[in-house]
Amino acid sequence: MPIVVTGATGRLGRFVVEELLARGVPANEVVAAGRAIDKIKDLADRGLRIEAIDYDEPDTLRRAFAGADKVLLISGSEVGKRVVQHKNSIAAAAEAGVGLLVYTSIANADRGTMRLGDDHRATEAALASAGLPVTILRHSWYLENYTGQLPVFLEHGAILGSAREGRVSAATRADYAAAAAAAVLTSDGHVGRTYELGGDSAFSMAELAATVTELSGREVVYRDLAEQEYAAALTAAGLPASYAAALAESDRGLARGELLVESGDLSRLGGRPTTSMPEAVAAALASE
Repeated sequence: MPIVVTGATGRLGRFVVEELLARGVPANEVVAAGRAIDKIKDLADRGLRIEAIDYDEPDTLRRAFAGADKVLLISGSEVGKRVVQHKNSIAAAAEAGVGLLVYTSIANADRGTMRLGDDHRATEAALASAGLPVTILRHSWYLENYTGQLPVFLEHGAILGSAREGRVSAATRADYAAAAAAAVLTSDGHVGRTYELGGDSAFSMAELAATVTELSGREVVYRDLAEQEYAAALTAAGLPASYAAALAESDRGLARGELLVESGDLSRLGGRPTTSMPEAVAAALASE
């Protein structure tokens, strides 16, 4: 019976699809589902079933999930709309009678206070009352959140934030995909489990700045700002004010330890050590 990967047109979803195929799941047993399916036409050429879905359109979800054994529900990106969207997906999975619904949540959702975690907490509550076999994968940050900003860090010689000395257990999307695909989607024993996923080696923003300095040969420092000051800087850089405020507030969550994960679940499930921050920075610099 097929495995459905939602969000397959995005970066994490695509990594999951590739990981499933690399680990021997037959192409005709993988359904790649997402909005912009023109991005994954090549997967159809490789024998995968492609489904156009929209979390706001339940009929598309019911069609995609029909006959599925397992569904990976990658959380939506539209903050404030995600709870309704996720509930649509949960209802469609229940109607289809899927054997396992896997959801990507946020690290330490049960004790976290970040506003970006509110939708995840509400979704976890909906999953708990849905009567479905469920596994929850709580993700810390992506390393790409930082390596993607390297040109900006190097241009300005600084990393701005409100994280103080907080440490984050960031990992790459490929690391998270390996855990989801290699373990939870392709083996038994995960029903009812909640996994806290994060990189093996946590780091602070000051340590990130020091690593960028060392590996690039150009001085980069970390400048810790008050939350409102950081939000203003993000807005000045072109981010919408509401999103900038959410990111700055999340940095305060990082300062409180809400993105620190020490469970070892990610490397254990993935069957390999996670990519370290210096490795990710070195790879990103090499690709510039």
